[in-house]
Amino acid sequence: MTKRVLSVGQCVPDTNSLVHFLTSHFDVDIDQSDVEVDTLEKLKQNSYDLVLINRKLDADYSDGIELIQKIKNSSAIKTSHFMLVSNLPEYQEEAVEAGAEYGFGKNEYQNPETVSRLNPYLG
Repeated sequence: MTKRVLSVGQCVPDTNSLVHFLTSHFDVDIDQSDVEVDTLEKLKQNSYDLVLINRKLDADYSDGIELIQKIKNSSAIKTSHFMLVSNLPEYQEEAVEAGAEYGFGKNEYQNPETVSRLNPYLG
């Protein structure tokens, strides 16, 4: 069964890498969002198996962890699992404290542990 992913705040090269990585390992459809307003609207209208949020949204450099907090505090949003896309462990810890699952960084696409981390949500 095809899983649905929402990718939030990635720049074009990172989007291409992320899409290649995900579609190489999982049967997924990937929607994209650049800014908070669009993200919140998509989450209200659709269910996603996983939402991947960049630490700093490329379009406006807003904070991905703050977005996770807003999403988690909104009763209008359909339940999803969230992960932060960041290479920095300290931000991963902050995201987990905000209600996300422990995510991964852009440098970890070749790491088998990353696939294992995603498997419960996309496998």
